[in-house]
Parts: sequence; structure tokens; C-alpha cells
Amino acid sequence: MALWARHVSRWCCLLGTARAVELPRRLRSRGCAARACRGFAPVAVLPAGKELVLCRLQPCRQVSVGNCSPPDSAKGGSVSSPESNLPSVQQEQAKVETLPDLNAKILDEDWDDIPPSSALEVISEEEAVQIIAEPLVPIQSSTLRDYVDHSETLEKLVHLGVNLSQVEKRQKAGQLLLTLDFEKDVKKILLFLKDVGVEDNQLGAFLTKNPYILGEDLETLETRVAYLKSKKFGKSEIAQMVSRAPYLLLFSVERLDNRLGFFKNELGLSVKKTKDLVIRLPRLLTGKLEPVKENLQVCEIELGFQRNEIQQIVYKTPKILTASKKRLKQTFDYLHNIMGIPHHMLTRFPQVFNSKLLRIRERHMFLAFLGRAQYDPAQPSYISLDQLVSLPDEVFCTEIAKASMQDFENFLKTL
Repeated sequence: MALWARHVSRWCCLLGTARAVELPRRLRSRGCAARACRGFAPVAVLPAGKELVLCRLQPCRQVSVGNCSPPDSAKGGSVSSPESNLPSVQQEQAKVETLPDLNAKILDEDWDDIPPSSALEVISEEEAVQIIAEPLVPIQSSTLRDYVDHSETLEKLVHLGVNLSQVEKRQKAGQLLLTLDFEKDVKKILLFLKDVGVEDNQLGAFLTKNPYILGEDLETLETRVAYLKSKKFGKSEIAQMVSRAPYLLLFSVERLDNRLGFFKNELGLSVKKTKDLVIRLPRLLTGKLEPVKENLQVCEIELGFQRNEIQQIVYKTPKILTASKKRLKQTFDYLHNIMGIPHHMLTRFPQVFNSKLLRIRERHMFLAFLGRAQYDPAQPSYISLDQLVSLPDEVFCTEIAKASMQDFENFLKTL
């Protein structure tokens, strides 16, 4: 039965009950006789469709009061007082049955078409197996993995290749991702990065290193890119810088301008050379300046290079500005004091500082063992520092050392 039909039925039931109870009261209050010879007084009413069905019909006697015609007993000669012919209040109340409280007892209705609404109702095993319970969102967790099934943003970032185990190690990065809406917040940043030049296969690694860019304002990011373009950086150069230094676009225009000015003035480089320097090593714009300043002092004070030599070394090998000071001094000590390489030769081949000290030592000792350790360009059998450190072992052995790879391996075993 439809819900509206039940409500209509209940209201009709209540109305019929009220009329049944009110009828005796009206009979007692009237001044004339109420005649209901073998009439029927409705006592209880039950719903049946849209009509009211009268139930528990009860016979009534003919009563007379005042000017009404006398009953049969009066015609026979026995006259009784009018009061004796009226039914008492107790009798009327006894004849009228009270309908049970509808709020306490639900009427007998057809409930077969209503699905069970109780969570405690017993169901079959087949129905229980078909129930699929949605997993609850963790209230608290130390890993983003527990939220992937509940967050569209995390799910799609994983599909892009973002490593959530690395992201959650970054301060407040996990909380940021959980508050972002993919369609509203993330999608526009992804389209912006693609427009800048970040390749699709680089987006995952990029966002793993810098998830904070997803919370940046789009207009602010566009302003920073516009600043780089105003400094004559090409589109491909900006794409290279952003890809290699993911935090670059988090820096304000003022900070980027200060960094470019620092390297230009500190190293005495031209605008073009300064631009080339940061293109090859864009993290110079995002890293701390203290290590850079310390390395410049080490090169000038401890290693003994002139300012113009430092300028050439840094321009050719920008990584020397961010290298470990200890490693820098150890490499210089071996090259200059043991191998006898002068400053001007190190200035010509500064890439030697990027090589591992073990590699330099092994190859130099092998050449010295063979009598071919000659690093003076004015002497015959000259070997440049670039050839010493950049060639693969096979090429180094056959072309530089004039020996076999087996000879070199056997020599290394003696060290």
C-alpha cells in the first residue's frame, strides 16, 4: 500500500472513531426523544481502501422524552416517568466501546509490500553475500596509501606516476593533497605545467619532488613564467629549467631577480653568461646561497685560484659551486700536489673536479706504472685531464694506456 494511502486511511479511521464517540453525547444533550429503533451505532471503524467500513454494529432501543410518542408499555396502561425511560449515562458508556490508542497499537494493515527497514532483521546467507560495504575513511593514518580509495585526487595522481611514499615524507604535503579537489584545484596546474613544457612522462617525478605547486595560485605561477620570458629565456630553456629544478616556480619574482643579480655581480659574468649558467644548473636559483659563497672562498683562499680563473671554472663547471668543500679540497690536493697539475691546467679542464677521486687515482697510478703519466702539453705522449677522467675503461686502456683491459684489472688487484 502506498504511503499516502496509509495516511489517508489513518485519518479517516480517526475521524470515524471521533464521530462514533460523539453520537451518544448528542443524544443525551437533546431535548427530544432520540429514536433509533433497531438502529445501529458505529463503535469502531477500520480502513478499507478509500471508504469507511462500520464495524461492531450494536442495536439500540427506542426512547422518548417530552412530546415524543409513548412507548408500547404506556399504551398498555402502565405509565412510567420520563426519567425512567432514558438510558443512564453509565449504560450509554457501557454500550460504547472505546477505540484502542492508535499510537500504542498499529492498525492491522497490509505491510507485505514494504521492504524491511530494520538493521536487525534476519536475512539469508545469499543476501548477506551480495551486500557490499563501503570501506570507512580512516580518521587518522601515517600513510597516504590508506586514503587512495577515498580520494579521487590521490587516485589520479598515482595514475600519473606520483610516488606517494616519497610525498608523505615532505612536510605537510600529505595534508595538502587530501584537501585538494582534482577538477577544481589540480587539473588546471597540470595543464599549466604541460603548457610550460613539462613532458607527460615527467609529471609524476616532478610532482613527487614538488607536490606543493598544486596548492599555488595559477596567476602567480603565470607571473613567474612571464618574468623568465622577460629575461630572454626561451620556451625550451624555461621547460628545461622547470623540469630540472621543480621548486623554481615556487620562488617569487623578487627572489628570482635577486638570485640572477647575485651570480652576475659575484662572478663578474655578463648577462648572457649568467643566463647560460643558470640554464645548465637551475638549482642555483633555488638552493641556498651559503654553500655557494663558501665554495667561492675555498677556491680563492685555500686552493689559490685567481678571480678570473674562478670565473672560468664556474662558468665551465657550475656544479663546483654546490660541491662538498671536503671533496673539493681532496681532489685539488691530489691533482695539484701529487700529480703536479698547475692551476692554469686545472682552469682549462675544471670538469676533473666532478670526477670521483678513486677513479683519478687508479688511472693515474696505472699510467705511472706504465711510464705514461705525462700531463704537460709541451711534452710528447701528452695526456689531457679530460681524457684521463671522461673515457670509458676499455677506451682508456686501449687508446691512452696502450694496454689491455685485463692488464688494468690485474693492476687494480695489487692496490
